[in-house]
Amino acid sequence: MTKLNIYCVTNKRINFLENHAYNLAWVGNKTAPINYLKCDNNENIFFKEKYYSELTFHYWYWKNLLNVDKNEWVGFCQKRRFWIKPNLEMKNINRENIREFLITEPSKDWGNHDSIICRPIKISGAKKIKIIKRGWKNLIKDPTILFNKKKENIALHFDMHHGYGNLDKAIEEIEERDRNDFKKFVYEQDSFNPHIMFISKPHIIDNWFSTLFPWLERCEKKFEFKELIGYDKTRLYAYLAERYLSFWFKKYTKNKEENWVQLDNL
Repeated sequence: MTKLNIYCVTNKRINFLENHAYNLAWVGNKTAPINYLKCDNNENIFFKEKYYSELTFHYWYWKNLLNVDKNEWVGFCQKRRFWIKPNLEMKNINRENIREFLITEPSKDWGNHDSIICRPIKISGAKKIKIIKRGWKNLIKDPTILFNKKKENIALHFDMHHGYGNLDKAIEEIEERDRNDFKKFVYEQDSFNPHIMFISKPHIIDNWFSTLFPWLERCEKKFEFKELIGYDKTRLYAYLAERYLSFWFKKYTKNKEENWVQLDNL
């Protein structure tokens, strides 16, 4: 059976996953626990961790560990969100029993696919008061947003939470082959596959990172870092990657959506 390597990226110790099949990868400025992979050595972008979040480790893995010739599955999750086997009662999963529910090997159902992404989250249906409060600039441009759920799309959601106009400015820096398609995607879709979580084959991962990180570097020239203040804006580059991942893996891979679960209070 083809091997599966999952890397769980975290800035907090995850005791219940230590000595488990998952590889624990450390980001953040605190001292890493023993046996956690660190991404502040060799070729890295650790100095951007505040703005790139788990992408800091993704970059390090790409530059230092990825072997495009290997026939294996490689995946990523993060400190509170984990890959879960299908057909489970999600509400019964907790930190005490989660190990028995985690995806730790490729499913037979993956045979006709070359990437796995999270089941999507829907972002339409926001309360009108929230749209007025966070999306007032969008309403000035188009007041019908308040009464037309079809306009509660990815682009509006991004403007409301991560800075008005930032997604449009970032799209200007995307490679020409994707620019129009991605813009259409964010203005027409009201759901996306979240958390920068995916499982794929090494050569596809190489293609993804080879597209993603140069785009984010071009975005840095527009947004820089010093003006990115507040949780929803400081991690702007991670949020851009999250939206682009949904589009890119659907356009360029034979993808399958799998279950994931979020555990709070780790």
